[in-house]
Amino acid sequence: MKKYLFLFIFIRFILISHGQINEVGFSVGGSNYIGDIGKTNYVYPNELAGGLIYKWNWNPRIALRGTYSHIPIQGDDSDANTTFRVNRGMSFNNTIRELAVGLEYNFFEYDISSQKKSATPYILLELAALNYKSVQEITNSGEIVLGNKSSYAIPFGVGYKSKLFGAFAFAIETKFRYVFEDDLDYSTERFTPLDFGGNGNDWYAFTGVSLFYTFGRPACYTKGL
Repeated sequence: MKKYLFLFIFIRFILISHGQINEVGFSVGGSNYIGDIGKTNYVYPNELAGGLIYKWNWNPRIALRGTYSHIPIQGDDSDANTTFRVNRGMSFNNTIRELAVGLEYNFFEYDISSQKKSATPYILLELAALNYKSVQEITNSGEIVLGNKSSYAIPFGVGYKSKLFGAFAFAIETKFRYVFEDDLDYSTERFTPLDFGGNGNDWYAFTGVSLFYTFGRPACYTKGL
């Protein structure tokens, strides 16, 4: 009985997968960090970043997506708009590797097989796991020892997507990540020389364009929200 139940679930999954539009693509754009060093602008791309994206269109309004992103970040007090930071003169750079899953909600029905439903703005909400460098210790000689650290973030953003030609589509997107840590810039209260006095968690953002290839039958969408 268990074998038949497993077979039924497997076949049902295959039918649903082929009954929806799948999208695979990549994104390229700029990233920036918001924290205790450098500028405080929320949108100020200053590093080249990108990623790979997979989407599964559950219905014309909702798409589930998974993303892997490679996001360099940097900050320099010489670019700040406050005298205190400019005089302090701190700088840093780091690289974030991120895996995120979540959903897009389309303002209008989206289906590139239909001329009337081939473009829409959307909002995005995800949960992300990230890996980056953080300070592990400061030696007696004053050397800063870095190591890998993992944490979580909540990415959310807005975008606009449209059919390009044939099975190809593009999107323009700005996405912000709120991180559950305050040490992307190596600032930490664990070590006095690196305690910059910030009391809020760090953010980082990505603004860019994406290109997608769609495949799978566009019919029989799931009835959803």
